[in-house]
Amino acid sequence: MKSWSFLRNAVTLGLAIALLTPPFRPAEAQAPPMSFQSYLQVVAARARSEGVREGTITQAFAGLTENPRVVALDRQQPGNSNVPPPVAPYLRTHVDAARINRGRAAYDQVRGVLPGIERTYGVPGKMMLAIWGHETNYGSYTGDFDLVRSLATLAYEGRRRQLFEGEFIAVLKMLDRGVPRSRLKGSWAGAFGNPQFLPSVYLRTAADGDGNGTTDIWNSQADTVASIANYFRDAGWRTGEPWGVRASVPAGFSWPGVQSRLNPPTCSRVHERHSGWKSVGEWRRLGVTPLATIRDDTMATLFQPDGPGTAAFLLTGNYRVILQYNCSNYYALSVGLLADEIAR
Repeated sequence: MKSWSFLRNAVTLGLAIALLTPPFRPAEAQAPPMSFQSYLQVVAARARSEGVREGTITQAFAGLTENPRVVALDRQQPGNSNVPPPVAPYLRTHVDAARINRGRAAYDQVRGVLPGIERTYGVPGKMMLAIWGHETNYGSYTGDFDLVRSLATLAYEGRRRQLFEGEFIAVLKMLDRGVPRSRLKGSWAGAFGNPQFLPSVYLRTAADGDGNGTTDIWNSQADTVASIANYFRDAGWRTGEPWGVRASVPAGFSWPGVQSRLNPPTCSRVHERHSGWKSVGEWRRLGVTPLATIRDDTMATLFQPDGPGTAAFLLTGNYRVILQYNCSNYYALSVGLLADEIAR
């Protein structure tokens, strides 16, 4: 089993690592067949074909070199463990009093714009605040790696070239649209701003929450929460449905009888730990009791991550939306529970 600190580091990379879903194949780790500078010329040709201006390419590529630190961090990512560490210790450190209190304070700061954003996107404000809190502790740390250099390095390295070359092109498009290079700082894996978006996600879902004509997810609290809400709506958030609720599971509950027979196309290691889908009413008839209000016709899966006698949850389709932000049960549960505490 990997060490707990190693897992924590992997989970808290947030959205960037959530999107690194293609499986690792040894052939992809072979040394790149061309030099870094030659590869940049290949990317430049693609960027031109996608409409990036020549001046933007020239300025971005001037003096650009590989970042060996980024390569080292990427290669240190842990593999899958057959026996995941318990969830409870992670939740205690990520749904703690300090993060909850900061979330409530941030909620108060955006209270004036939240009703309009909630109406526009159909996502509760508490969910936006919980993502913001989990990703960057409400903007207190957003990363200081040069995104252009990091993404160029990761694309050239080749392990996930399809993903990172696309993100490299996307960050060039951000520059082409006038985003200052000085703002393009973030995690080594290419995520940036308060919500830790990747460049392609920024281009697709960044939103103007304060109505001033810009999408500033670095400094504007309103734009930050609106952008997260737009991401959730884009990912299929169902208005009026909770992410899930805590549940009581009777002693001796027959887990084999509720196992899922589905084979999810993505995030399979996460979903295989969940039961099959049943309505909340059906779960009640099996003796599973929701510990918060939820409609009996809501479809949910049952999840008891740390085994019999420990905390259990009924998870709705909206939990799957959180997983699209970061494909980790540790992450998604902590976001949902933090959101509930912020709103309490």
